Amino acid sequence: MSWLSSLKSVFSPSQEVQEDEIQKVLQNYILPNSDNALKDRITQVNVQGQVLQITINTMPSEADDLQKIHDDLADALEKCGITELNMHVIQQKTGHAAGGCGHEHAEGESCSSQPKTESSAPKSNLPPVVDASAAAPAAKKEEVDPNNPPIQKAAPQQRDVPKHPRIQNVILVSSGKGGVGKSTTTVNLALALQKLGLKVGVLDADIYGPSIPTMLGNAGRTPMIEAEHFVPLDAYGMAVLSIGHLTGDHNTPVAWRGPKATGALMQLFNQTLWPELDVLMIDMPPGTGDIQLTLAQRIPVTGAVIVTTPQNVALMDATKGIELFNRVQIPVMGVIENMSTHICSNCGHEEQIFGTGGGDKLAEQYHIPLLGRLPLNVQIRENADAGKPSVLAEDSAAEGYMAIAERIAEKLPKAEKDQSRIF
Repeated sequence: MSWLSSLKSVFSPSQEVQEDEIQKVLQNYILPNSDNALKDRITQVNVQGQVLQITINTMPSEADDLQKIHDDLADALEKCGITELNMHVIQQKTGHAAGGCGHEHAEGESCSSQPKTESSAPKSNLPPVVDASAAAPAAKKEEVDPNNPPIQKAAPQQRDVPKHPRIQNVILVSSGKGGVGKSTTTVNLALALQKLGLKVGVLDADIYGPSIPTMLGNAGRTPMIEAEHFVPLDAYGMAVLSIGHLTGDHNTPVAWRGPKATGALMQLFNQTLWPELDVLMIDMPPGTGDIQLTLAQRIPVTGAVIVTTPQNVALMDATKGIELFNRVQIPVMGVIENMSTHICSNCGHEEQIFGTGGGDKLAEQYHIPLLGRLPLNVQIRENADAGKPSVLAEDSAAEGYMAIAERIAEKLPKAEKDQSRIF
C-alpha cells in the first residue's frame, strides 16, 4: 500500500482535519534547494486525531534543510487542521532515495530523538541522528538539551487559548457519570445567575444526550442562520443553543465518533452569534473523553463546577473529572451535592437515599468548596420536564440554586474595562 493509500484509509468524513488539503500539501511540496518532490520521499504516513506522523527518506547533503522542511510542512498543515507534526527522517548513506523506496543502509532522525554526542554529527537545529534499524542496539537515554528542543508543536494549553470576544466567562457544569442531575443543575444555575443581574447564555455540549431544549421549553425549535453563523435561540431571556435544536426531533440519535462530536462542539461555540455575555454555562457530557479534552485545549474556561450525588460510585467518577480538570489547568470552582436528601411528601420523613457526606469528602480531599446541597425532590423533576425549571417556578429547591449561584458569582473575575473605549 502506498503512503497516499495509507493516508486515505485513516481519514473519515467525521474527522476535524481536511483530507484533500493535507494530500495537496504533501504532494506539492518541493524539497529546498532541489527539484525533488516530497511525495517521492515519503514512506509512511499515520494520522491520529489531529496529529500527523510521516517518515521520509533524505540524503546526507539535505541535513541542513530538515528543520526548514518540518517548519514549512507544520505551517501548511496547521491550516488543514493538523495541530502537531512528527517527522521521522531516514537518512540514506549511499545511493539515491527514489519513489519512497527504502535502502539497506540508512540512519533515522526523529522529532523525539535524544541528542547525539558524536563529534562527526552534522550541525543542525534538528535532534541528532539515531539508528532506525530494528537490529540496532537501543539508544542510550540522555537528558534533552534545552537549547535543542524536539521538532514538534505541543498541544495547546488552556492558558494559551484566546478569549472569546463577546463572552467574559465560560463555566463548565460537569459530572463523572450520567444521571446525577447535571443538566437540571445547569439550567437552574444559569437562570439563578441571570436573576443576580448577569447576562447569561447556555451551550448544551452533551452531544449524545441533549436535554437542555426540553428543560428550557424550546424543544423542536431550530436556530436561524445568519452569515453562515447560528443565531442562538432565546429562552427566558438567555441565549441558548444545543445540538438538540439541530437534529429536528427527539428520536434522532447522534451516532457520531469522537472527532465529529468534538467538531460539532467547536462549531456550536465558534460559529454562533453569541451576544455580549457575562457568563456562558456549558452543560458537559458525562465522563472524561474527547469532548472534555478538546474543550480544554480550544475553549477559554473560567472554571468548572462538579455535580455529584453522595453515592460512592458517583464520587469515584467525580474524582476522575476533578483530576482531569487539574491536569488541563482548568480551576474547579466547587462541588454540588445533588439528591442529598429526600423528604417524604406524605409523612415528612427525611431520608438520605444515596448516603451522606459524599460532597464534604470530595471537597476536603481536593481542597475545593462545597457549593451547596440540593434535595431529591419531585418538584425539581416535574418543573424541568415542563420546561419551567425550579428557579422560574420558585419551588422549594429554588432557594438552594440561588444560594449556589451567589457563591459562583463571587468567584468570577471582575471584568476589566477596555481603556481604549470611550463609552
